[in-house]
Amino acid sequence: MAIDRTPVRKRANWVGINPIVLGYEGNKGKEKEVVRRRKKSSEYALQLKEKQKVKFVYGLLEKQFVLTYKRAERMSGMTGSTLLVLLESRLDNAIFRMGFAKTRKMARQMINHGHVFINEKRVDIPSYKIKIGEKITLQKSIQNKVREFMAPHSRSVPSWLRVDKDSFSGTITSLPKRDDVDFDVVESRIVELYSK
Repeated sequence: MAIDRTPVRKRANWVGINPIVLGYEGNKGKEKEVVRRRKKSSEYALQLKEKQKVKFVYGLLEKQFVLTYKRAERMSGMTGSTLLVLLESRLDNAIFRMGFAKTRKMARQMINHGHVFINEKRVDIPSYKIKIGEKITLQKSIQNKVREFMAPHSRSVPSWLRVDKDSFSGTITSLPKRDDVDFDVVESRIVELYSK
């Protein structure tokens, strides 16, 4: 299995997003300001940057991202919005959005290690597509570790999730929508990139 070892803050700076969106603290230490004098980016460069941004935020590699894009293309509706909804509907993203993991990488590791149950059944696939009415719970053995970081790092829970922090569980009340994406992205550029 391939591993993305890109430095998070460096990549976040390059794609132009705040590390807080990824679950990381704000800038630590004194950052020196870099003045860049570059020529205007080409249309292709802007399209590529949008794709890299979305891949980076959701923690996907190229093959997985392309498969998700192709699935979005086959579905009805706008391809770009559908792509973002599919990415937002992943189990690892749901765990992160519930506040049970600091980052999506941490959520993915919890799932891979078998600490997550959906409707009382263990699920170890981070890309599992959540459905309305499903109940997600954490294994008892990991609840104390999750409790340690949950209080100081409380994030707002999106409207498509209902979370019970006492029992470490959450219910999918509806599927996420395009408006639930919490960072700026121009998805039409991704569609333009893949439609060449």
